[in-house]
This record gives sequence, structure tokens and C-alpha cells, in this order.
Amino acid sequence: MKQLSRLILAAATLASLAVPALAETVRLKTSLGDIVLQLDREKAPKTVENFVGYVKSRHYDGLIFHRVIDGFMVQGGGMTPDLTERPTRPPIPLESRNGLSNVRGSIAMARTAVPDSATSQFFINVADNLRLDQANARDGEGYAVFGRVVEGMDVVDKIRLLPTQPRGTHGNLPVTPVLIIKATLEK
Repeated sequence: MKQLSRLILAAATLASLAVPALAETVRLKTSLGDIVLQLDREKAPKTVENFVGYVKSRHYDGLIFHRVIDGFMVQGGGMTPDLTERPTRPPIPLESRNGLSNVRGSIAMARTAVPDSATSQFFINVADNLRLDQANARDGEGYAVFGRVVEGMDVVDKIRLLPTQPRGTHGNLPVTPVLIIKATLEK
């Protein structure tokens, strides 16, 4: 009986390994069109859990892309159109040693100079920014990539090409705000 139980357990374990987990995707409906992100929970589990939690709580709905630098990245996830920072949950541990790279179309968490400081803000790389990878980063820590754009890179390119201006403490704010109307989790 014990041997049969072990065989059943082994078969169940092998079956779970053979069936890949469904890819999680998030749709950002923006004022310039939709951006669909495929998340990599396997390589960045804490970061994906954090991001999905913000999506489920509707945190991103009504926020803007508040930092746009052509040739670098577009950043959002923290500011309302009047540049009020929306309250966040506590920061998460940095998962930059996960093998994912800051290449064009990847999504990563924004953070301060403190490695474990990411909360809700994210950026989409509009160029290959390998200097942000942990192995190349000046601080030895880098930025945690946790997914990639699978649809709507043309929308990201529209955002990156917008004229920007300084306003308050924000140096690269689009003149015409780009609103995240709604963020939704799709399976």
C-alpha cells in the first residue's frame, strides 16, 4: 500500500511538472491604446504577486505615465494626473538575479537607491537597457524584470515619442497626460 501511495504521488508530481502554468497577462487600457503584459511568475514570483495585487485592487486605474524618456523607458504606476502619489503597500524584496534582462519591451519595477524599495511603480524598457541588469548595474543590484509586452508595443512607442516637460520634481512628464484607464488581469 505504501508503495502504491508513493507511485501515485510520484505520478502526480510528474504530471504537475509536465503541464506548464497558464501565463498570466495584464491588460493596461490606456488613453493611447492597450498594452498587454505577460508576467513571469516562475522567475519573479514576489514581484509578480506584488504587481498582480495592485492590479486586483485597482491601484493602477486612473494613474498616468509620469516619467517618459525616449531611448530609455516609460514609467507609471504611482501618480495621479495632478501628480499626487497614490499610497502603496510596503516595499518588496528585489528579484533582479532572476535571469531576465532589461531589453526592449520588458517590464521592470522602479525603485529608489535602496534595492528592496519597489512598491507599485514600474517601467517598460523602450530600448535594450542592459546596464540595468544586476550583472551590469553600477550598484551591483539592478532592476527586477518580471515580464514583457506581448501586445501594444506600438502604444508604448507612442508614449515614448510624446513631448515632455519638467513639472515640480518631475523632469520628464508628458505634456499630454497618458492615463492608465484600467488594468485588468487576464488568464
